[in-house]
Amino acid sequence: MLPLLNLLADEQEHSLRGTIDSLSEIFALSDEERTKLLPSGKQSRFANRVGWAKTYLIKAGLLETTKRGYFKITEQGLKIWNEHPPQINTKFLQQFPTFGEFQEQNKKDLSSPNLESDTNSSTTPEEELESAFQKLNQTLASDLIEQIKAGSPRFFEILVVDLLVKMGYGGTRKDAGQVIGRSGDEGVDGLINEDRLGLDVIYIQAKRWQNPVGRPEIQKFTGALEGFRAKKGIFITSSSFTNDAQEYVERIDKKVILIDGDKLAQLMIEYNVGVSPVVSYEIKKVDSDYFMEE
Repeated sequence: MLPLLNLLADEQEHSLRGTIDSLSEIFALSDEERTKLLPSGKQSRFANRVGWAKTYLIKAGLLETTKRGYFKITEQGLKIWNEHPPQINTKFLQQFPTFGEFQEQNKKDLSSPNLESDTNSSTTPEEELESAFQKLNQTLASDLIEQIKAGSPRFFEILVVDLLVKMGYGGTRKDAGQVIGRSGDEGVDGLINEDRLGLDVIYIQAKRWQNPVGRPEIQKFTGALEGFRAKKGIFITSSSFTNDAQEYVERIDKKVILIDGDKLAQLMIEYNVGVSPVVSYEIKKVDSDYFMEE
């Protein structure tokens, strides 16, 4: 927040986009740092933090909105800037009554950051929300893996079919089910169309194992692909892969994708296989373009 106040000390009007660009240059951010996204992938982390810094300073009365899409420093903000504070955080802003009112409202609003519990937090509400979301997903993924390991090998094959169909492979579930779940002869459990027209196929090996899958099993699978003159394969397990197995597939010419239990659980969550929604939240923000005037 202090670098933002420093930037606006010129007493000129600034747009949020221009402010983000200017602060990026002040911080000498790399392209990667400028474009790094929040876990949701909807907004850059830096732009999100600049936006909330602006909001907090406006709530404290140090900045004010001037016209649509623009803001500037206030007399109070200029006074604070001339005092050369070493830093500005939420604890510092509590001295201003309007920010105190904002803080009181936050206590009643679960969608806002908990300023009372962590007045020096450097995370934004979106980051806190997404962090909680990631923790819930990690717990859910762990529960899914336990359920998978407790099931039968046949159920694991059905799960694989359901997931691949949800991901867009194999056409209909009936079509996909006819080619998955073979006896496993020659090191392959089955194959599935890569597209609905069947222009290419992907060979599959599915192992509901407790122990890690090692390089010998992967070599057996890739050898089977050679026998079918196949160039693509997916090896799915409920456990994990050894380092030797992962290094081996990186060196061979064939395209073999390894999906371990953790990745399998995340894909199940993403494509709603074996999970059901409980509640959803829609996060909205001001459309700055709408408020721009010629």
